[in-house]
Amino acid sequence: MNDYAGQHEVISENMTSHITVELARYVQELKQERKSYFHDGRKAQQHIEICWKQLESSKRRFERDCKEADRAQQYFEKMDADINVTKADVEKARQQAQVRHQMAEDSRADYSSILQKFNHEQHEYYHTHIPNIFQKIQEMEERRIVRIGESMKTYAEVDRQVIPIIGKCLDEIVKAAESIDQKNDSQLVIEAYKSGFEPPGDIEFEDYTQPMKRTVSDNSLSNSREGKAELKFGGKSKGKLWPFIKKNKGATPEDFSNLPPEQRRKKLQQKVDELNKEIQKEMDQRDAITKMKDVYLKNPQMGDPASLDHKLTEVSQNIEKLRLEAQKFEAWLAEVEGRLPARSDQARRQSGMYDAQNPATVNNCAQDRESSPDGSYTEEQSQESEVKVLATDFDDEFDDEEPLPAIGTCKALYTFEGQNEGTISVVEGETLYVIEEDKGDGWTRIRRNEEEEGYVPTSYVEVYLDKNAKGAKTYI
Repeated sequence: MNDYAGQHEVISENMTSHITVELARYVQELKQERKSYFHDGRKAQQHIEICWKQLESSKRRFERDCKEADRAQQYFEKMDADINVTKADVEKARQQAQVRHQMAEDSRADYSSILQKFNHEQHEYYHTHIPNIFQKIQEMEERRIVRIGESMKTYAEVDRQVIPIIGKCLDEIVKAAESIDQKNDSQLVIEAYKSGFEPPGDIEFEDYTQPMKRTVSDNSLSNSREGKAELKFGGKSKGKLWPFIKKNKGATPEDFSNLPPEQRRKKLQQKVDELNKEIQKEMDQRDAITKMKDVYLKNPQMGDPASLDHKLTEVSQNIEKLRLEAQKFEAWLAEVEGRLPARSDQARRQSGMYDAQNPATVNNCAQDRESSPDGSYTEEQSQESEVKVLATDFDDEFDDEEPLPAIGTCKALYTFEGQNEGTISVVEGETLYVIEEDKGDGWTRIRRNEEEEGYVPTSYVEVYLDKNAKGAKTYI
């Protein structure tokens, strides 16, 4: 499924580089072109509106001058017919009428000229300018449609290239699904998480008719420390084991005594193995320093042998300290193995196989494992031995898990600013460790150092997985 998701990422990246980027640039060009056409249209419309206003103005002026000329003519005729009016007044009225008639003629000529001009402009507007603008917009839209068709063809080619690989991924998914063995998976989980506790024995009958000290069965779930039996099924007795009730977390003891026997054994074995590796590493370093000192003794010009004495002493002290630590954990391990019931060889093999395959995957399966009401596991050996109250919770075990091992490296292809919780910022060209592959959600978990780790988008990094590492896979 990781490979299947990876192919879809390939499709996405190719679409981005071959289609999306080009289309985005082309759309910007179309926007500018369309904007210019609309600007030309508005400009032509404003021009015809100005011509129309000029025509209306000249028409009103012509109408006004005609009315004024008519009134002046009527006034002149009235004055000319009146015998009481002087000849000078009649002449003045006649001249005024002539002026008005001339103004009307001028307005008529102006109105006729502007009307012819407007009719010409209007014809150009509706039969030339606007059709040309609409034609250009139509051609632009047709080019856009053709470009979309070309992009769809490009997408089809991009998708067709990965179809064989996707088909192979789907075949492998079906094959993996058909090979699931639920019984074996359940057995592996049981072997990994079983507690190792023995079921308690029957509670003995306590005869209150006899004046004798009440006792409690060695195998009782009750705590006999105070000599009082606490038989409340749901009470907060310190020694009861109720694995499905939440408890308060506490500090994890060094000897992992807060864990059930089987889980404690695995933890102690893991710790012993880690200490032995550290011891071997320090011994190799001591051997290397010793050889270097011998070289200095034979060739003093290469260095001072005494300068290595301090380092040699420090390494020897570290080895001794680690050995004492390993002996302490081996003693605890021997104690646990001596108290656990004998297991069959087959069970041991299965458990060992699971431990080898999954040393650090324990924090997926039992995060909600709980203990007694007050948060304790109790293992009682006998009335003489001290009752051991194990304040345990599997959550503690998982909270204290060792860091996930690196399964490869990766190189940052782009700079990523990790601003959300759980992410980590990377710089282009930076090399980091891969600790968890992309599980199909598009994120890969990486580590820069012991203090810095988080998730980055898978498409931002180029992953190089170690084929020998646990969980390493190869992308198709």
